[in-house]
Amino acid sequence: MARDYDVIVAGAGMVGAAIGYGLAGMNRRVLMLDGADTDFRAAKANFGLVWVQSKGFGHPAYQRLSIEAVQSWPKFAEQLEAESNMPFAYERNGGLNFCLSDDEWTARANRLDKWHAQAPEFAPSTHMLDRDELQRRFPSMHLGEAVVGASFGELDGQVNPLRLLAAMQISFQRRGGELRSNHAITAINPLPGGGFEVVAGEYRARAERVVIAAGLGSSVLGQMVGLDVPLRPQRGQILVTERLAPLLPIPASGLRQTAEGTVMIGVTQEEVGYDLSTTCEGAVRMARKAMRILPDIAKAKLVRQWSCLRVMTPDGIPVYASSTRHRGADIALCHSGLTLASFHAGAYAQALASGVFPSAMGIFHHERFNVQKTA
Repeated sequence: MARDYDVIVAGAGMVGAAIGYGLAGMNRRVLMLDGADTDFRAAKANFGLVWVQSKGFGHPAYQRLSIEAVQSWPKFAEQLEAESNMPFAYERNGGLNFCLSDDEWTARANRLDKWHAQAPEFAPSTHMLDRDELQRRFPSMHLGEAVVGASFGELDGQVNPLRLLAAMQISFQRRGGELRSNHAITAINPLPGGGFEVVAGEYRARAERVVIAAGLGSSVLGQMVGLDVPLRPQRGQILVTERLAPLLPIPASGLRQTAEGTVMIGVTQEEVGYDLSTTCEGAVRMARKAMRILPDIAKAKLVRQWSCLRVMTPDGIPVYASSTRHRGADIALCHSGLTLASFHAGAYAQALASGVFPSAMGIFHHERFNVQKTA
């Protein structure tokens, strides 16, 4: 039997769960359909950074979106933890991007100066710290000889990504949303007169609106409703050590110590298609850089290495678009689902609920990839 909902969200990962959670808090009847655990899930390789420094370089709209999202994160986290009773170790104590040579230091400083100039309405949120200042601020860090300094982003932070995902799914259901796992969508059929029928095997459901947030699976689903978005997978490998005494007080790009004491080392950016293999080459490259920053890591045992696939658009910038062919169908794609979670659960969910999107979001439409049409 077909069942009626206001919105069906295709995908229950970091992006879909945030959207569903937000919609369910607006008195919408929401169904969230998720695929199998064997799907290509970007959340499995999420490094856990709520990060903004230099994000959106060369794309001011994405920069502004990211800054506004991280500014909303403390309130979002407080409410979500209270609703779910699921602590997910969110901290916003700043973040570091280490520089391992004078050339890296100069390049980083120049890049951040240009980044700040893109959005002058925001006060500068990053600062360059030389080695002496780093050691003064963080005396517990035993830095390698190669470290000449780092950029410090005061808005940056970290979170346990899998606990965050669980908290959003739990709270979504407590708000009255329905979550069905192992329901991979096989068809989205526009209905005469409006609305959609969504098919997942033998299961069928109907809704006024459909939001596609299924990661790499979104390409196929989007084509069913006139939303043809080009995507590619990008492999990211991660290493994890045994639990260690505190050695990194705040997270860094590619290096963070979790609340449990393990150290995560990463992350590679490999264009290898849908290959989920882990490689010795990747492990060596990540470990060597980590040891140049924090030599004490050399004493630690590595307990795990894994990889997963990021969801990448051609320019690396998110896509938010509504179908012009089938009104009521939308798509939301990005590789920064963690950082943008507060936006997806807040302003974006509100726009979906009202059907009115800010004009500023037009720059994120996938038609920007259609060179002939935009030329």
